[in-house]
Amino acid sequence: MSDPSGDGPIHRYRVVPAAYVLLLREEADGSDSALLQLRTGTGFMDGHWACGAAGHVEAGESVLAAAVREAAEELGVEVDTAGLLPLTVMHRTQGTGLAIDERVDVFFSCRRWRGDPRLQEDKAADLRWVRLDALDSLAEPVVPHERQVLDGLAAGTLAPVTAFGFAQH
Repeated sequence: MSDPSGDGPIHRYRVVPAAYVLLLREEADGSDSALLQLRTGTGFMDGHWACGAAGHVEAGESVLAAAVREAAEELGVEVDTAGLLPLTVMHRTQGTGLAIDERVDVFFSCRRWRGDPRLQEDKAADLRWVRLDALDSLAEPVVPHERQVLDGLAAGTLAPVTAFGFAQH
């Protein structure tokens, strides 16, 4: 029997789905910058840079609808699903055996939106455009599983399906 609360051990596999929206812009030299937020007050990876918008898919909601909603809630921008380009689907674990720590994250890039991105919620202390090839210039680290995606995107090696936290990929 699986744990419906998501807090206890799991006996049947289940995952928590999430949508990530990476706003990208091309710089004058042709390189890409991504909009990142500095997490604070969330209890998870506070003090780390993260994708500008991300969050759990709600019951009855598609991952595309979740991406659009998260961009509006966290950045105050309107995104059309047609402007969302799938980057990778990441299967990730924290290896605890708890249902809440088993994840499937769908990462999208977006180059077209309406409105000016700005902090909308108190779970971020800063919002900054950062060149994908200059992530090491940040004083604070990037959330590790998101860094894997950003590094793969910068290098042109990002696979359509990725894994994080497992002993073998």
